[in-house]
Amino acid sequence: MNVNVLNGAGQTTRRFVGSSLLALAMAPLGLLGVAHAQTIEPVSMQSAAAHATLGPLKHIKAGVLNVAYAERGPADGPVVILLHGWPYDIDAFADVAPALAAKGYRVLVPYARGYGSTHFLSAKTMRNAEPAALAQDVIDFMDALKIQRAELAGFDWGARSADIVAALWPQRVTALVSVSGYLIGSQESGKHPLPPKAELPWWYQYYFATERGRIGYEQNRRDFAKLIWQLASPQWKFDDATFERSAVAMDNPDHVAIVIHNYRWRLDLAKGEAKYAALEKKLAAFPAISVPTITMEGDANGAPHPPAEAYRKHFTGKYEYRLITGGIGHNLPQEAPQAFTKAVVDAGHL
Repeated sequence: MNVNVLNGAGQTTRRFVGSSLLALAMAPLGLLGVAHAQTIEPVSMQSAAAHATLGPLKHIKAGVLNVAYAERGPADGPVVILLHGWPYDIDAFADVAPALAAKGYRVLVPYARGYGSTHFLSAKTMRNAEPAALAQDVIDFMDALKIQRAELAGFDWGARSADIVAALWPQRVTALVSVSGYLIGSQESGKHPLPPKAELPWWYQYYFATERGRIGYEQNRRDFAKLIWQLASPQWKFDDATFERSAVAMDNPDHVAIVIHNYRWRLDLAKGEAKYAALEKKLAAFPAISVPTITMEGDANGAPHPPAEAYRKHFTGKYEYRLITGGIGHNLPQEAPQAFTKAVVDAGHL
């Protein structure tokens, strides 16, 4: 199929992309509330890191969480919510957020549950990371800030959450930017084995299925995260300072529990919560996404990801696919911020 091909600076060419059975096999298994948002002065390494790149953090009670988030741009601008993945954090949007704010957007960048200074309101709440719960967090965040509609843009776990919100609550989404496309899955789909070469990139998922893996991640989460960064973006030459700004987000006391539950849930080795069962049932049917969408992929993405032609049918509204060239890996917004920023702007005008 014909696709738009962009380099990291956002320059466009056209390219024919054929199917890839191996890449397909590698596809990932992954009403208004009232609250007052207030600025929280940096009191930890997490807060200080976010302050250095995206401004002072704010906190707001939303659903089961107290969500820490950065905000840039005019309060009356069109809203865009940027969603990060694992093992990354809001610093992935350190260049994208101010660029969008300069264009008049109200940019919100929340820490997901288990990251940074986002925390659960109750110690009794299950540390649940099933996809429906993470997507519900986005809706709760919007409700708490009295945001009826917003553009969503994300990668990795963030793209999955954005996809789910767009599929289940399209009335809340003005447009969507999703790195690696359609990432909605289910426990049932996760039961089906892949060819051995396709299973290999998921080694960490099987590691996390064991108690040894949980302990190993608890003890070595920084080394683990750095290894994932290197494998997922083999041509990205990030420095220690860049990595450390994100790594502190994984010091969250719930981080390990959230990560382990997410990957065990995918293999049906951990149960979710009954309150999300109806949502997960809808997701298991692979619902279509009808909102205007731009999907993106880096030409050097070393993480498991589906080919564009494998998920095109799931997008039924205005749609465009962009391949970003120049050795761009899995963390596309941080590696190619100009291209990601352009996609956010363009998606809103499809």
